[in-house]
Amino acid sequence: MPSAMRKTTNTPVVRRLIAAAVALGSCLALAGPAGSAGAAPAEPVPTVFFGDSYTSNFGIAPYHEDGERTFCFRAKENYPAVATRSLADKGITLDVQADVSCGGALAQNFWTDQELLLPGMKVPPQQDALKQDTRLTVGSLGGNTLGFNRILKQCSDELRGHALLPGEPVDADDPAAKCGEFFESGAGKQWLDGQFEQVAGDLEELLDRIGYFSPDARRVLVGYPRLVPEDTTKCLTAAPGQTKLPFADIHQDALPVLDRIQKRLDDAMKKAVADAAADAATDGGADFVDLYGQTGGNTACDGANRGIGGLLEDSQIGTGDAHIPWYAHPNDKGRDIQAKQVAVKVEEILNR
Repeated sequence: MPSAMRKTTNTPVVRRLIAAAVALGSCLALAGPAGSAGAAPAEPVPTVFFGDSYTSNFGIAPYHEDGERTFCFRAKENYPAVATRSLADKGITLDVQADVSCGGALAQNFWTDQELLLPGMKVPPQQDALKQDTRLTVGSLGGNTLGFNRILKQCSDELRGHALLPGEPVDADDPAAKCGEFFESGAGKQWLDGQFEQVAGDLEELLDRIGYFSPDARRVLVGYPRLVPEDTTKCLTAAPGQTKLPFADIHQDALPVLDRIQKRLDDAMKKAVADAAADAATDGGADFVDLYGQTGGNTACDGANRGIGGLLEDSQIGTGDAHIPWYAHPNDKGRDIQAKQVAVKVEEILNR
């Protein structure tokens, strides 16, 4: 049995949230049936999708409006839906038992309730969707556990005033302009090291729990797409049709630091999967979808080719002149890249 539950809370990023924020005083596997070599199972594969805003595809409209889960901003055409359809076109059928992805979810929300923005609003642990016959689990978690929103706010004065983006800067007294230095030395580095320890432990717990509740399930952890390009001079030009820079007021000198932090997260996720795959105590296996390594030409700074909406670029959520920003989440192009890479990995697993 996985280790004891740990208590944690977090808040996600809603059209109605704008009004709600004002009201709150804010101004704001595959072990499926065995088939012949090189051929995917003919029977549908029972599948559960889990994850945070990168799985629910926050920012893409329309999204599911279903009671409290409305505030998860799960797009009707998120990458699980697109990948499932793509696989069906190839004769590979996923029997989707549930998609419980929810914006703002921490890794710990896999086994604990997730508190949403408004008091009393919460959704149950994502592991509740797992069944004994689940054969495939796919999703992304870890970014919110790391506190990437807090990291972005540490580096941006503009973002520090956005109540709809969860979290506070790591140290509001430290200037945003010095965030690169902050995270690479002293208290900021110490905080970051502690966050990565939390991520490592929580991802191990998450993968163990899937193995416990769905022992025959192949576990697929999906990494995060790359946000910052190797050539950060690209980030000094606004995308076509935009007036704000992709990373708003975050200084160019801080962008390589953000990229190194994201690469470190990618490596931590890879390691968690490798460790789980090497665990002979579980019947299912584990795989990693390395989006970071596949999206170097589709970062927030790649203009018309960007797969990431700029920090303060209007997303598809909202009406008239009131739209919630992308806050560096995949746009339609980015969602399609996620879906393609996930579909490729699932097909590869099923055809082993």
